Amino acid sequence: MQTGHVTTPFGRRPMSLALVKGQMAIEDPRPGTQIEKWRVFRDVCETRERLGLQDRALAVLDALLTFYPHGELDASRGLVVFPSNAQLSVRAHGITESTLRRQLAALVEAGLILRRDSPNGKRYAHRNRDGEVEQAYGFDLTPLLARAKELSQIAQDVAAERARFRRAKEALTICRRDVRKLVSAAVEEGVTGNWAQVESEYVAILARLPRYPNRAQVEITLDEMELLREEVLNILETQLKTDDMDGNAIQNACHIQNSNTESINELEPSSRTELGGSLADEPQPTSKPERPKAVAEPKKAFPLGMVRRACPQIDDYGPGGRVENWRELMKAAVVVRSMLGVSPSAYEEACNAMGPENAAVAMACILERSSFITSAGGYLRDLTRRAERGEFSLGPMLMALMKANDGGERRMA
Repeated sequence: MQTGHVTTPFGRRPMSLALVKGQMAIEDPRPGTQIEKWRVFRDVCETRERLGLQDRALAVLDALLTFYPHGELDASRGLVVFPSNAQLSVRAHGITESTLRRQLAALVEAGLILRRDSPNGKRYAHRNRDGEVEQAYGFDLTPLLARAKELSQIAQDVAAERARFRRAKEALTICRRDVRKLVSAAVEEGVTGNWAQVESEYVAILARLPRYPNRAQVEITLDEMELLREEVLNILETQLKTDDMDGNAIQNACHIQNSNTESINELEPSSRTELGGSLADEPQPTSKPERPKAVAEPKKAFPLGMVRRACPQIDDYGPGGRVENWRELMKAAVVVRSMLGVSPSAYEEACNAMGPENAAVAMACILERSSFITSAGGYLRDLTRRAERGEFSLGPMLMALMKANDGGERRMA
């Protein structure tokens, strides 16, 4: 048990069992142990927050070390310094005496120095005939030498923690920037998605972050923000893949369709009688086949005006709130597909079975009846299968919707 370091303060300063325990915990340094005093001071500065010290306590410790005449702390040379309060105040940048007393007590409580009080409380030293100090009363720096390795390890841990904290804050800043700019780009370019909800989640995540957070709080916020960024990227990836699929489907349809693009009989094999057509009306082949055009135009099953009259809601999803041509109708259909939860694969199958224009018309019809349809994706797949078997006709559906939407013409006016 260590008892050589236990000492009681002079005068009215109280003694506590915690102070006794701290003094007993200080082990005598090994013989010959030396440590550069300013290196120890730098380690104490790094560990200031863990030791519970203020900046002014460091200034007082710095002043105490200047009264130690050697560059290295060495027990064989004595480790007690005995400056007066006036001298300490000058070297501690002129702090008041009351502040000086508080910071000295904080250094003692942190286990960095010990008091070696004289019988009368004064600080002085007894010297021999050669002028060497035999006994000194003041502040003992032995704890700095005894705890040098411990303080160095704590300082390394603090530095590593600070680096992790800095990296976490940097990562959070970048992640916040990514989410903000990705959402702004998506909104500005009209990408389909519930961006208002994403914005609300973004604000809620930052609202939970304290004004002065610690590393754990920053990392929790970073995890939440990274999940939000992944969600945004998933939405954008799905939309971009859908746009690429739709563009390819349109291009492929342009190449595989023939030049007789206005016939609706290819889409409705069972509706010739309904529309007043007959086999006699079909163009007869000639002895010399016509040379096909270099570029085939896309097949449009019905006039665009008829589609808009039957499905006036599709206008809301066109550029500028209006559908002016077939390309805009197909773009609006892609937006509606995503809004109604129809998968890209289901819409691609419909494009392949009906053609991209007719698939867009089908989406417009589904939008018009969305309040009566439980699953828009399942409904579209059913229409696709019927179209593949030649059992589906858009004509009756459009006619029924035209009758139901009495205000269609007024809406388009």
